[in-house]
Amino acid sequence: MDYVSALVPPVVMAVFFVGVVRVIVKTQGGAAKAKEDAAVDAALARADAAPESPAAGA
Repeated sequence: MDYVSALVPPVVMAVFFVGVVRVIVKTQGGAAKAKEDAAVDAALARADAAPESPAAGA
């Protein structure tokens, strides 16, 4: 019976991991996708427009 107690934690973690991945995949897209994409695009535009400062150690 030691093999059962040795296998239970990895099996439980594998099932939990598969569940987390399924939730992540299912929540991609949908109604909020355009809003999230717009927020990312705005952040990237701000980062591209910001002047680059010289390196501190150079």
